[in-house]
Amino acid sequence: MAQSTLPDGRVDLDDHADIRDSRFYNSELAPVPVEKRTWTTYNYFALWMGMAHNIPSYTLAASLIVLGMDWLQAFLTITIANLIVLIPMLLNSHPGTKYGIPYPVFARAYYGMRGANLAALLRAFIACGWFGIQTWVGSEALYVIVGKLAGDSWINASQVGGQPWTLWLCFAIFWVFQMLIIWRGMEAVRRFENWTAPLVSVGFLILMAYVLVKAGGVGPILSAPSKLGWGSDFWKVFAPALMAMIAFWSTLSLNMPDFTRFSKGQRQQVRGQILGLPTTMSFIALIAIFTTSGAQLLFPGDAIWDPAQLAAQFSSPAVVIIAMVALVLATVSCNLAANVVSPSYDFSNAFPKRITFAVGGLITGVVGIAIQPWRLISDPNIYIFTWLGFYGGVLGAVAGVLIAGYWVRDRTQLALADLYVDRGRYWFSGGWNWRAVVATLAGALIAVGGAYTTPGTAGPFPADGLIPFLQPFYDYSWVVGLAVAFVVYWALSITRPSSAPTPDRTHEGHEGEVIV
Repeated sequence: MAQSTLPDGRVDLDDHADIRDSRFYNSELAPVPVEKRTWTTYNYFALWMGMAHNIPSYTLAASLIVLGMDWLQAFLTITIANLIVLIPMLLNSHPGTKYGIPYPVFARAYYGMRGANLAALLRAFIACGWFGIQTWVGSEALYVIVGKLAGDSWINASQVGGQPWTLWLCFAIFWVFQMLIIWRGMEAVRRFENWTAPLVSVGFLILMAYVLVKAGGVGPILSAPSKLGWGSDFWKVFAPALMAMIAFWSTLSLNMPDFTRFSKGQRQQVRGQILGLPTTMSFIALIAIFTTSGAQLLFPGDAIWDPAQLAAQFSSPAVVIIAMVALVLATVSCNLAANVVSPSYDFSNAFPKRITFAVGGLITGVVGIAIQPWRLISDPNIYIFTWLGFYGGVLGAVAGVLIAGYWVRDRTQLALADLYVDRGRYWFSGGWNWRAVVATLAGALIAVGGAYTTPGTAGPFPADGLIPFLQPFYDYSWVVGLAVAFVVYWALSITRPSSAPTPDRTHEGHEGEVIV
């Protein structure tokens, strides 16, 4: 089947007729035709603004203050992490733009037609957990808004399962609203991102301004000393915290092809992401750091790292309502883009003829509830060192395989049609590439095999680690997972010929195009 290469390097499949009846094909997983790749630099900047400006991003930065860092330590930790994670994100974005394919189809090139479900579903279930967390914190904001209008009867309603029934009602309403948007498809998500992106900063700015005015400006915050200092106590926290900050976006570092497949070109998506991720995350980090530090001065005792709970402490209903409405919009914007779009494709990839994009989104919503997100977000130690630290190591291993395969082994060359057919060049052995599986397992095992819980804090792991001699690696889980999987996959693949199209199958087409 012919594929055409445009002068800018993007590849288009001339005709889908030969693959349309394949069990690995449906219209949502199919390569996006070049004429429908319309996203611009602004679309990607708006996407990142919508994804970064949300309550979990705020709690990410705020949790570092709770752990004892001062404002500068927390800001540097987050900024360094986002610059690091941007590298694999851009590397894995490239095939989406070049071939118009989503992440699970890209994974077929290295895990096999069936094995890609391992990589896709690993990412999908983590996204489901994030969907649940985002929905829970968004529903808390909605609960605070209604509480300011309805009064104490709403806030102090009788409890069910340890929470007021009114909070559960907000959770249900928030969940249904998001499902309705995703049911309308990817274009509805894009439109929602575009119009909410400029607004999502409003709530956080109002919250910060109110706290700073009450706290007497930024002076007391900037002068507040670190509880950890700059010695060994800080570095013990810094390494696992840095890995957790990287892990926060490690899911997107895998599945950005789900979005870059719609780009007008590599330049647009690269510029949009460079402008979008580091700047927006640094901006929200500063807001969270100043707000949380100021709140510590206003409300002595345990630091309040959840903005919805912080807003509930304020006496001005107008400030609370305006801020929380903006935060609700921000959370929906992020949740749809970061945590529903990608697992929808991933679940669809498992059963392309049975699960559509919309049905995949519904599955995401259901699993997100089953994971019980209110438990994951209950404690900063669980949030950072258990949830983020553990899954970051696992997904780092998947990223290592994809980067080694696409950039080192195949030099960015893929046979597009073979990504959708039985017994093609990506079938490997029974639909599985054992090399990718072994590399992933090796990377994940070394990265998270030593998972431990710091003595005196909450967590599910033993204090000396699941596998004690691997404990030192857990503090660097994402880097370890990526590096080990990269090296193992590259080493195992040296003796196997590349699956990339060979030069003798290429000839010049009309108007400077190349036909493969």
